[in-house]
Amino acid sequence: MKSAHRPLTPLLGVLILCATSILSGCASLIGSDFWAQAPLRTDRFVLPSEDTELVGAVQVVFAHKEDTLPDFARRYGLGHNEIVAANPDVDPWLPGQGTRVVLPTKFVLPDAPRQGLVVNLASQRLFYYPPRKEGEPQVVITHPIGIGREGWRTPQGSLRVAQKIENPVWRVPASIHKEHAARGDRLPAVVRAGPDNPLGAYAMRLSRPSYLIHGTNKPFGIGMRVSHGCIQLYPEDIARLFPDVPVGTPVRIVNQPYLAGWRDGTLYLEAHPPLAEESQRWKGSLKPMEKAVQTKIKESPDVVDWQKAQEVARAARGLPVAISPDSPNIDETLARAPRVPRIPPWADVQGGAG
Repeated sequence: MKSAHRPLTPLLGVLILCATSILSGCASLIGSDFWAQAPLRTDRFVLPSEDTELVGAVQVVFAHKEDTLPDFARRYGLGHNEIVAANPDVDPWLPGQGTRVVLPTKFVLPDAPRQGLVVNLASQRLFYYPPRKEGEPQVVITHPIGIGREGWRTPQGSLRVAQKIENPVWRVPASIHKEHAARGDRLPAVVRAGPDNPLGAYAMRLSRPSYLIHGTNKPFGIGMRVSHGCIQLYPEDIARLFPDVPVGTPVRIVNQPYLAGWRDGTLYLEAHPPLAEESQRWKGSLKPMEKAVQTKIKESPDVVDWQKAQEVARAARGLPVAISPDSPNIDETLARAPRVPRIPPWADVQGGAG
């Protein structure tokens, strides 16, 4: 199964190809993107201090005619909904030659203990805080995820990793059998390990045994509500995460569409569309956003431009935007975002899922 694995060194595929090409041929193949700033690694960040609340940076890349937004999502460590929300005026399937594509690779960390696995359903993103090594700063590893669709919600609360399974066998639950049978699609009782297994090559069973964190044989669903409640990762992401997460690791599943955090004296707000169930209940209310911001400002409301905060919340583009008075708006922020090279399909690393 082909796996569009993101290189640990973003231009590794380019450099390998150049090593086997004459200089003039290499330059014409790469084009002007070669001179853009190298993409930052988007799955692992060092936290300089316990007070660090934002990681990463927003980046931009320019499309070729054959690119799609889902292509860019996987190459740069993003989910489907993340990249579509960040580019509301871009056709996901036909961006077009030369179109600027925003990469939302800057994240406000969820409001949760920095221990083990933290899953934010609203941002459809997982954060892993491995045990901190003595004398070294804390690290956070983050990946996009697929979560339970409406009617099959991923549960919230405090769980733990109860079991790790390599090359899992899927014993199809009766409820899923029934759902598929109603559509005339009869599933086998057991799906063996292999390329047709929806669990992928790795699975971590949670302390609520019906739910797992696992890979997938349909990676296009990462970053969307596609599962029956399980948490899905790209094959290459679960392959890297699986060996590093021990049994017993705590798993906290939260639902935080509005995330506020400070960086360098500026307050940022990251907003995602509420899950459909909350959207119906809140009916457009911005009180959840106001509550998230107020937890960061205590008794100093004048440190927030509330009109800007409301605009960010309503746009829900998933991009951390400064909401302190006189701070740059989203258009100014994107204008300053570093341009990075387009990682082309031929630079993808193969076979990360095993």
